[in-house]
Amino acid sequence: MSWEELRSLPTVVKLDVANRAFGLSRSKGYELAKLDDYPCRVLRVGRAYRVVTADMVRILSAADAVPMAPGDGAAGASLRSLDGRKPGLRAA
Repeated sequence: MSWEELRSLPTVVKLDVANRAFGLSRSKGYELAKLDDYPCRVLRVGRAYRVVTADMVRILSAADAVPMAPGDGAAGASLRSLDGRKPGLRAA
């Protein structure tokens, strides 16, 4: 997902969209949401999970500002990770 795609998202998105932005698999994203350990705030609406786009962009922007150590795919997400060329953000 590119920064342009992120900026064009609605105010709130489904968890699957946020998973894609963070580079998480569907099962890992839902597991983290259920454990309340997702990289950003997740809203529970009935049985569905929703993510506030502004929170997601804030986390990804902050992660993009942190330089990644060589060979350290867990240090944070970068614009490259949104384009699928590097591993995504991994929850600690």
